[in-house]
Amino acid sequence: MAEGEGATAREPSLEALAEPGGQFEEIAVDAPLVGIVMGSKSDLPAMEAAEKELQERGIRCEVRVMSAHREPDKVADYARNARMRGLRVIIAGAGLSAALPGVVAAHSELPVIGVPLTTRTSVAGGLDALLSITQMPPGVPVACVGIDSARNAAVLAARILAA
Repeated sequence: MAEGEGATAREPSLEALAEPGGQFEEIAVDAPLVGIVMGSKSDLPAMEAAEKELQERGIRCEVRVMSAHREPDKVADYARNARMRGLRVIIAGAGLSAALPGVVAAHSELPVIGVPLTTRTSVAGGLDALLSITQMPPGVPVACVGIDSARNAAVLAARILAA
């Protein structure tokens, strides 16, 4: 077909091809904006409050279970690829040593909100998890909400998205 003869498809510009994902920027996608991760399936009842709050606010989210101790590569891959997949905030709930929020924050530039969770073996009602989440090394910031306060984490995520 000669140039200009009824061609309807337009090839992406060189600028769009040079920018990773550039040709997809204008395509509307229903990708989740918030990732909710937790270290164990037993954390799901506590973390459902975050999912419910986000859904009530019309904020798309995804829920995943992954352990920083048993699946460190899976956690690192999730965190590294989160922005590319459209996430803007990650909420990470964990009990006991509560390593998950810090590991996620170490592998992502996205804001990470840690939710310390109580478990049947928690020390001082979840104080162990709270201290683990708040004591991060320089350059690895993790916001932290109260013990078992997944709903507050979702409220904070909504405020971050609105900023």
